[in-house]
Amino acid sequence: MKTLMTTLLACAALATPAMAQSVTPKFEHMITNIPGKSLIAVEVNFPPAEPSAPHHHAKSAFLYVYVLQGAIESQLEGEAAHVYRAGDSFFEPPGAHHVLGRNASATEPAKLLAVFVVDSNDKALTVFDKEGHKQ
Repeated sequence: MKTLMTTLLACAALATPAMAQSVTPKFEHMITNIPGKSLIAVEVNFPPAEPSAPHHHAKSAFLYVYVLQGAIESQLEGEAAHVYRAGDSFFEPPGAHHVLGRNASATEPAKLLAVFVVDSNDKALTVFDKEGHKQ
């Protein structure tokens, strides 16, 4: 369990050099009635107008996102962009390519809770695209 949290923190560190959003681990636990699966929750804070680089999550990851504060604009490859406001939720299926994610406000911060159902041995929860390259 400690290894997953360390990996999660490393993934969060990868997200922050080029962007100012912060990722804070909130919960991690193996799902005892589904061998090999874990539930991991992180809080992501976006300063005003702050984007997230295009990315994929672990191939096994089903992701549920709940907007805690502000408004987040999100888009998966092949789908229309949508703005989610505090109290709204959305999901990303395993293998989805997240091509747009950003704070929709130029003046107010935004915050979301991302909950992963993921293979317990997956090492990288978030993998950012190489510039100009889709994965």
